[in-house]
Amino acid sequence: MIVPKLRHAWGGPDFKTMLKQELEKLGVDELPLQQGLTSGSHALDDDIEVMIFNVSESEGVILARAGIFYKSMIAGCSCADDPTPVDEVTEYCEVTIEIDENSAAMVITLLPAQP
Repeated sequence: MIVPKLRHAWGGPDFKTMLKQELEKLGVDELPLQQGLTSGSHALDDDIEVMIFNVSESEGVILARAGIFYKSMIAGCSCADDPTPVDEVTEYCEVTIEIDENSAAMVITLLPAQP
């Protein structure tokens, strides 16, 4: 994913806010939400909230660490006699974000869950 707007905002006072907004626009296709599930069986695009913990720069790469709150669904088998209700659960995962300063390419990587 290419994010020239973020590359140009780097170093400015609004960078963290812009990064948060850009990440919250993404969904399960771009964020590793399905891989970060701990309770549900299917990650949802609804109500994604991002907290930016820190940002830094190293050798031409903008680095950030963020926490993502999102919802997942616990789904049954949809059989007529299935007692399992369809329910939403709040999930949380942490990611690293790398933005190449030359190409503006952004890579988002899921961090291992903390015990």
